[in-house]
Amino acid sequence: MAGPVRFVALGDSLTEGVGDPVADGWRGWAAVLARSLAPAGAGVEFTNLARSGALSADLTAGQLPVALALRPAVAAVVIGGNDTLRAGFDVGRTARELDATLGGLSRGGALVLTACLPDPGTLLRLPQPFARPLARRMRAVNTVVHALSARHRTVHLHLAELPWMARRQLLSVDRLHPSAEGHHLIARGFHDLLAAAGRPLGPAPAAEPAEPPPGTLADLWWMATRGTRWVADRSTDLLPGLLALAAVEGFARLRGATGRQDEQMVRAAAAALASLGPAGAGDPSAGRRKLPS
Repeated sequence: MAGPVRFVALGDSLTEGVGDPVADGWRGWAAVLARSLAPAGAGVEFTNLARSGALSADLTAGQLPVALALRPAVAAVVIGGNDTLRAGFDVGRTARELDATLGGLSRGGALVLTACLPDPGTLLRLPQPFARPLARRMRAVNTVVHALSARHRTVHLHLAELPWMARRQLLSVDRLHPSAEGHHLIARGFHDLLAAAGRPLGPAPAAEPAEPPPGTLADLWWMATRGTRWVADRSTDLLPGLLALAAVEGFARLRGATGRQDEQMVRAAAAALASLGPAGAGDPSAGRRKLPS
């Protein structure tokens, strides 16, 4: 009899589960999906390595070695949003770290799940001086994620295209993370893709959590306690980065150079991908990995 399916999740606060609170912390889409990753009679061993505030560099520096030691059959890698919120953003570094992580997990025999991300400036309804540079960076990161997902033959969810703005209930009170319902939507999206690929699975996750959504008072209490602490933790690096972005963007608008900045970011993403070399370099099994059952 086959053993349990080992599922490991890597990433930042989105995968950690922020926005989907339970009694002992966060649940999140990866935990919801884990319950459905194996057919009846087969268990799942789930480990969530994702941590709030994580950058792509934190994958290879800490999360990847732990994940490889667990020898997962399925691994999720969703990262990049925090990279775009730093003054020292470098799409080339993001590409290198993500390529190394996806390659390492794939070579270890894992089926890898990836996703592109919605633009944080749009979710937060930031004014243009903040929103435009963030959108530019997010497009670059998503370009890299799309290309590397194809390169490493991952199961890729177009998370950025889910109806976040049309269905406000999919977002948590902070407007940046999914709500419990949003996390369930992500889990169902991955389940649908895996089922279409022919992987044996359990029943799809529910469309909505069994628990009723938090009311206004609960939302306010969360923001006043855990949410405020999350903002404080991020403000030491996020706020200065946003202010720097807005200053640069304002100067570019005065010079009429915002279009040129868009073009430069597109070229930077293309150069980042070109610098990685051929897919599967140094991996004799590249191109021959099968979908784990």
